[in-house]
Amino acid sequence: MKVSFHGHAVVKVETGGKTILFDPFITGNGLTDLKAEDVKADVIILTHGHNDHVGDTVDIAKRNNSLVIATAELATYLSWQGLNTHGMHIGGSYEFDFGRVKLTPAFHGSGYTTEDNQIIYCGMPAGVLLKAEGKTIYHAGDTAVYSDMKLIGDRNSIDLAFLPIGDNYTMGPEDAALAAEFIRAAKVVPIHYNTFPPIKQDPNEFIGMLKKGTGHIMSPGDELKL
Repeated sequence: MKVSFHGHAVVKVETGGKTILFDPFITGNGLTDLKAEDVKADVIILTHGHNDHVGDTVDIAKRNNSLVIATAELATYLSWQGLNTHGMHIGGSYEFDFGRVKLTPAFHGSGYTTEDNQIIYCGMPAGVLLKAEGKTIYHAGDTAVYSDMKLIGDRNSIDLAFLPIGDNYTMGPEDAALAAEFIRAAKVVPIHYNTFPPIKQDPNEFIGMLKKGTGHIMSPGDELKL
């Protein structure tokens, strides 16, 4: 399994001959190494409906006939755009041909802003547990820290976790470090920082708060093998 980071909250997982893309915010993302028109994805997983996470989903999914997995309301809205979707909800899991996906709680918002300044309600935000090839990846989405993250750590042996550290819209470094303690992941990668001025952070400070050897800073385009 190969996992790569592409700026903001964009994560790509290659497993079992499938390419899975999380939160493909590419156009307008000054930190990404990707070009939306070149991206290939068999599956797109969305944590919530904010524009900086839905991003280029419609374009990428239409070009690749991608399956889009999201909470039920967001999946329904995207199906109206002509996409092939699979709706889920928090606490639910489903076995796909590439692995098992389970949605976890996230404390945040979820609304898509249209070009004519309408906000489309997209249901609750979520984190995602992806299990494939005997490995478990946790993408926390956008969230505050919350004590029930301990349950995620207690019930799952997490090999790699992506946690937001930007503050302002999500948990900041101190709270994210507490989240890392709760989930007890073997590797923790900070995401959702430095894309916009309000979420400017030094990831090295976050890494310094973690259990030695668990923190990993990934620059856009960096890869990890699990």
